[in-house]
Amino acid sequence: MANALHKQRKTLTLPPASLSRGEREAGGRVRAETDIKKGFVYKRVPHVTLKAIANNPEIDTIHEQWQQQLEPIRTQLNQLLKQAWEDWQIPREPEEKWSQQAKDLLTQWWSLRQQRQQEIDASIARNADTEILYDQPYEDTKRLRVTGPFTVESLSPHRVLSADEERPTAEADGQQQASDQFETRIIENLRKAGVQNTVKQERLKFDSLEPHPGTWIHATGEYTDADDKVKKVAVSIGPEYGTVSADDIREAAKEAVQGIGYDLLIVCGFAFDPSVPEEAKRYGKLIVLPTRMNSDLLLGDELLKKTGSANLFMVFGEPDIEIKQQGGKVTVTLHGLDIYDPTTGEIRSHATDDIACWFIDTHYNGESFFVRHAYFTGADQPYDKLKRALKAEIDESAWSDLYSTTSRPFDAPSRNGKPGKIAVKVINHYGDEVLKVYEVQAV
Repeated sequence: MANALHKQRKTLTLPPASLSRGEREAGGRVRAETDIKKGFVYKRVPHVTLKAIANNPEIDTIHEQWQQQLEPIRTQLNQLLKQAWEDWQIPREPEEKWSQQAKDLLTQWWSLRQQRQQEIDASIARNADTEILYDQPYEDTKRLRVTGPFTVESLSPHRVLSADEERPTAEADGQQQASDQFETRIIENLRKAGVQNTVKQERLKFDSLEPHPGTWIHATGEYTDADDKVKKVAVSIGPEYGTVSADDIREAAKEAVQGIGYDLLIVCGFAFDPSVPEEAKRYGKLIVLPTRMNSDLLLGDELLKKTGSANLFMVFGEPDIEIKQQGGKVTVTLHGLDIYDPTTGEIRSHATDDIACWFIDTHYNGESFFVRHAYFTGADQPYDKLKRALKAEIDESAWSDLYSTTSRPFDAPSRNGKPGKIAVKVINHYGDEVLKVYEVQAV
């Protein structure tokens, strides 16, 4: 689907057994809709099944028609060679001792057999169901795609568990075994890959990392910082399907400070609640490091060997955001990212070069994030690239509204007469994201 934005709207000669949203039936043929919002036109192939062949009455008729031509040739060939061959016994190649007449008859026989088979195959394809190949849309060289390649990804289906309080023993054991395998896979990959931020040289490498039988702490180990000091680290692994909440951070931090205590708590998760960054700041000397796990970790070890371990565990910085209000309007300015260096424990401010895009939900309801403002940034100059790609002049003022670190003014949100909330989502070039929620008081 990466190339689907520049696909052609061709006229197809296949029967319109099942139309996609981008197609319509006209005069017995499938034609493309001109509105690209209705979808694309995809390649079709016959979907042949044994049932379709068995229920096709044309095959017997075609076979009988051609058999009337083939049978005299077979009879004549048997007479010349003094044989009693049935249809399936006639050889493909003639023997040297055969007469020229027998060789010509054999050639004519197989030529007619091939024509008969071609007509039967055409009948099968004509009467078979049609299968749409959604990964093969037709191309249109007259259309120019201005986006980069993209993929559509999703998590694996959730496990279906019994809703009863007393579940079968086998189901409970199966769930525990699957959870143990997931945690073991995460720990093994974390030990190899370490923890990375957006700077290649700043990677936390473990001297040791072993499983730990805790309630919230799943692994413990050591690492050496930039000053050659050995630090103790604890690892808490979030759910395989779901988000890491502030309560998860709180419970893991309580367990990490007990006993000998740890210098660093790494909380791994595929997604985090908006309240996690604030909760991670509340534990004094214990550094809590929310670490995003790459969704490739759900694929299994066989596929992970091909993807490498460059960015399996990423630390995403805290966005530096300024909110201003004037005349009942709100503007949001993104100054950059405060990125944690896992090798030194320092937090350094970075510019917006590490940010790919950022979005604003101007009326955040606390449950779902709706993109109401979208902005793009980064070190590259996409305006110049877009201009060269389109070979045309672009309204630079319109583009500057999108390629900006300051939002357009919008009305202050309110909910039932009370101050409303806005949410800002920031995404870096690796696809990692962080969500921050702010309460805005109408002025």
